[in-house]
Amino acid sequence: MRSATIASLCLLGAAACAFAQRGHAPIPVMLLDGEQGGPYHAWQETTPYLKRMLEETRRFQVDVVTAPPAGGDFSSFKPEWSKYKVVVANYDAPDERWPDALKASFEEYVKNGGGFVSVHAADNAFPKWTAYNLMIGVGGWRGRGPSAGPMWFWKDGAAVKDSTTPGPAGNHGARTPFKVETRTPGHPIMKGLPAAWMHVADELYSKLRGPGENMQILASAYSEPSNRGTGREEPILMALSYGKGRVFHTVLGHDLAALNCVGFIVTYQRGVEWAATGKVTQKAPADFPTADKASTRPDYNPPAGWVSPPARRAPSK
Repeated sequence: MRSATIASLCLLGAAACAFAQRGHAPIPVMLLDGEQGGPYHAWQETTPYLKRMLEETRRFQVDVVTAPPAGGDFSSFKPEWSKYKVVVANYDAPDERWPDALKASFEEYVKNGGGFVSVHAADNAFPKWTAYNLMIGVGGWRGRGPSAGPMWFWKDGAAVKDSTTPGPAGNHGARTPFKVETRTPGHPIMKGLPAAWMHVADELYSKLRGPGENMQILASAYSEPSNRGTGREEPILMALSYGKGRVFHTVLGHDLAALNCVGFIVTYQRGVEWAATGKVTQKAPADFPTADKASTRPDYNPPAGWVSPPARRAPSK
């Protein structure tokens, strides 16, 4: 019986089979993608990279689920959340896109213990969906303003909320490399990683607003005023809870070049495992970036002739 079970798991792929033979079943993951906000986020390009990052660990079995486009039929879009231990969102859409029943089904999934991972632009989504904003803690753009909650940042060893500064949520400067500072080193996602490491050129989100309930800031980065920044340590990696569910929120990963940072790859892989299981079994790799030098992997280089999506022309979208 055990051999038959392992044989059936092998049909999921060689990586999953190898993991099963070590006595573990692969973690089922839904990678949700589809509509994004304007031309800024090329999900068709980034989803295959995000999928491969998980599968190469031999820890996960990943199904890609693509939501209907704008104007599509959402009445028949009913993902089987319960088949998966964790949902990874490479997805951004306005509030009106999802019917109430679809929103309610996802709320119940996470509340009852399903894991959720928000990657980069997923924190732009659903600005008025209360439960979603509780899940991600903070978000930006799509009309979020002071009513969405305070701005959050890191100062003097703690998360700080700013309820007095006016203005919309969401901002970033030009894509440049920046240093990421670990703030919660004992958390399973961050344990064993350096206190500081260089991330490759990426969008450094700032002025994020939200309820910030049950949120731990795992890592932050300084938003440089000379690059349209706030002069604050902005939240970069976060861990949250929503009911019995665990949520990992990373604002990193704007495009293929940003995804090819070992710091992104490792924290993403670890974050998905933690959201699914509450534990992290993956060790810190030898090629993890240092405080002085970023690190990339040749296998994740963008293809020849690749051009990054355009930058936003306005301070906020």
